[in-house]
Amino acid sequence: MRLRTLSNLRWLAVAGQSAALFLVYFALGYSLPIAYCAIAIAVSAALNVVLAIRYPPAHRLTNREATFYLGFDVLQLAALLYLTGGITNPFALMFVAPVVIAATTLNLGNVLILAGIAFASASLIALKHLPLPWPAHEALLLPELYQAGIWIALVIGIGFTSVYAWRIASESARMSAGRAATQLALAREHRLAALGALATAAAHELGTPLGTIAVVARELERALPEHSREIDDVRLLREQAERCRAIIARLANPEEALLGATARLPLGAFLDNVAAPHRGEDLEIRVIVSAPSADEAEPQVWRAPELLHGLGNIIENAADFAQSLVAVDASWDEQFLYVSVTDDGPGFAPEIFEALGEPYITSRPGHHALGETELGPVGSLDQRQHEGMGLGFFIAKILLEQTGGLVKADNPETAGAQVSIRWPRGVIDGPQPPAQMEA
Repeated sequence: MRLRTLSNLRWLAVAGQSAALFLVYFALGYSLPIAYCAIAIAVSAALNVVLAIRYPPAHRLTNREATFYLGFDVLQLAALLYLTGGITNPFALMFVAPVVIAATTLNLGNVLILAGIAFASASLIALKHLPLPWPAHEALLLPELYQAGIWIALVIGIGFTSVYAWRIASESARMSAGRAATQLALAREHRLAALGALATAAAHELGTPLGTIAVVARELERALPEHSREIDDVRLLREQAERCRAIIARLANPEEALLGATARLPLGAFLDNVAAPHRGEDLEIRVIVSAPSADEAEPQVWRAPELLHGLGNIIENAADFAQSLVAVDASWDEQFLYVSVTDDGPGFAPEIFEALGEPYITSRPGHHALGETELGPVGSLDQRQHEGMGLGFFIAKILLEQTGGLVKADNPETAGAQVSIRWPRGVIDGPQPPAQMEA
């Protein structure tokens, strides 16, 4: 939290408190200890002035500092309410504000501290306070049961709003962090795709001059005497030129270069290409493509980075938990294209289904998890700081949904875990890559 934000909120509170004090005392003519109330407001304003002198406006507060200053705001409000009727004052509702601000920015421990200060302050002014300002020779006497109801409502309001705000802010922070990791993953895939396309273009550009060098070297080799001193250098030059041409020829091969979204493959070949890096000696990854009819050709799927990384993460997670087999089944009809990844591992725990697709949900050893699940690491990324943090399935789901897919996880009756994806026809096998279609 920035100091400027908290100071601006405190100035707003000072202005509101001053306006209320002026209206009640001067406009309505109600009796209240105006001097003591003014001192409480002046102390709050003085704190803002001191902080403005001591720190720059962009100063970032630590959790401890923010808790201290918000705690001061709670106590300053409690002092004003003590002087003006306690919890019978309608402005007692403002106890909620500092706690909610803390819940959206601070950790749970500091939120509980502020909630405890607010609870104690509300309880004290409920028991002991000066009378509520009211017209002269009149008194507003509220039944004790009604005042107890106000206190209960205030305490419940502080507790509920603080927990609710903290929960929403926590989920928002987790989701933002997960989406940031997704963007890093996608950016890496796009860089690899761009690097592959650049390598292919460079291969075509360098092929002609290297060919010329090889031809000239060969002619010089023929023209020089067999036992001359230069013949060995010319042969070395020709051999190295041929070697460079061979390397460039491999880079120019579209099956070996990383062409990303510029290449298309039949559905079966595409899935086999994604699954290949995850096969091992003790693990079989079986790709099965079922066509609607024997004479129907397989759809041509774009090798978009979102598809490569999303499906790769799902297959890798299945391979991590499988005992011996991962089955990748693909089929299609006139409306949809289907891909499912099934393993013979322990499967998803039933109590975790509602959390599937959320970031930081994992059963990896050494990490605290919200239950047991097969959500794995971002293993295909070069981001080992995310390994075991439960971002793998989250990133895969986000990326595949960006291509128009619908992702569903389940435990089939035959045991193991299954992740199914469905795309409308023409989205990943249409005339344009998915990213271009989305744009």
